[in-house]
Amino acid sequence: MAAEDLTFAYSHCETLVREADPDRFWSSQFAPADKRPHLHALHAFNYEIARVRDSVREAMLGEIRLQWWRDALQGEVRGDVRANPIAAALDDTIVKFRLPRSALVSLIDARIFDLYDDPMPSLNDLEGYCGETASSLVRLAGIVLMSGTDPGHADAAGHAGVAYAVTGLLRAFPWHARQGQVFIPAEILARHGVVRDDIVTGRGGPGLKGALGDMRAVARRHLEQVRTLQATIPAEAQPAFRSLALVQPYLKAMERRDYDPFHTEVDIPRWRKIWALWRGAF
Repeated sequence: MAAEDLTFAYSHCETLVREADPDRFWSSQFAPADKRPHLHALHAFNYEIARVRDSVREAMLGEIRLQWWRDALQGEVRGDVRANPIAAALDDTIVKFRLPRSALVSLIDARIFDLYDDPMPSLNDLEGYCGETASSLVRLAGIVLMSGTDPGHADAAGHAGVAYAVTGLLRAFPWHARQGQVFIPAEILARHGVVRDDIVTGRGGPGLKGALGDMRAVARRHLEQVRTLQATIPAEAQPAFRSLALVQPYLKAMERRDYDPFHTEVDIPRWRKIWALWRGAF
């Protein structure tokens, strides 16, 4: 692929991530400059896969779109995949850093769940979903930062992804509820006497507060596991974990007295995000 075409592809990914996934964008600014375009390629791909449900009218069309990406990763797409700037930048990154394509295919497979309104049966299922999606991104970002060498931090990346993804799902709770999606495991809902209709109709109920509290505890438990495994994360790979600095501020925002899970947009000012990321403490 021509150098100017690749330059455009990476620029496209950077713009997309800056606008659509600003937390990961700002986190990537703490990585070496020569690695940032490749992190943007990974995160642009992740965003593209995550938004499939929103871009199609029915689940089957979403499955077709995910299959295109599966085929693209496995070299089975007819025509020039490089015409898609995200696919072009991603493929260049995969080749340059010898990334395992199987991890990206597994990410796509996990996102099939997003296309339907099926319940998340158990906490174990939720952790598996987060592991195949967010945790995989952390691990792959670590390989990029280590210039193609596996950092050997799979356990830390696993816990980091679950902490970050569960926090993100809690932030997206109002939007998911309006879409008929419920990511809180059925076993946690049952423990607090909450049923799916309580959520998708916006009724809530007294048990919802407890269920959401349990979910925040899950995120914090995995965050603590990352802390205990910090020694296993090479210094070069640490920027892959930088976004964890935002987990606690977001969780604390959900514990404010005026927090309404159906209507509150959980966010913090940009300057606080950058300050938290600069400190890098999680």
